[in-house]
Amino acid sequence: MPKRLGYIRTSTDEQLTDRQVIKLKKVCDQIFIEDGVSAVSKARPVYGAVIRKLKKGDTLVVSSIDRAFRSALDALTELDKLHRRGVQFESLAQTLDTTTPDGKFLYTLAAALAAWERDILSQRTKEGLAAAKKRGKTLGRPRKLTSEQIAEARHLLKSGHSKSVGDLASAWNVHVRTLIRALQE
Repeated sequence: MPKRLGYIRTSTDEQLTDRQVIKLKKVCDQIFIEDGVSAVSKARPVYGAVIRKLKKGDTLVVSSIDRAFRSALDALTELDKLHRRGVQFESLAQTLDTTTPDGKFLYTLAAALAAWERDILSQRTKEGLAAAKKRGKTLGRPRKLTSEQIAEARHLLKSGHSKSVGDLASAWNVHVRTLIRALQE
């Protein structure tokens, strides 16, 4: 009996899968979730496992094309591989019959639009970060050590008043590598 396997990918571990799970549970025999994997990541072990499980007559089901593939080229290549194995593809957001010429054409457009949307989002993010940096905003994670603590650590280590970097790191409740990195800056 043919199976319908659902695949979900999230870009970050914090991203919720609820919306996708609810949709796929209604139509799939089994759902596979890949958490915290970028859309452009080449290593997608869960996706690989799902693809290996699919047999002739089975269907790969996703909530949306952009949740499964890295690019328009990847989407087209993967669809071709699936069809050559006799596996069907279904996207719940884009209701397309990818076995027809019209369906393949619309699938190609949807995949291209998803790639364009991802590129636009990436461009806007980079522009926003550059603008924030230009305004003097400090980007990234806040520093664990203050400038005063780093200066004090240098002084204590040079003067011999501290036995080791490890002792200082413990005193300030940071990892040794954090202190070493700060001292090297």
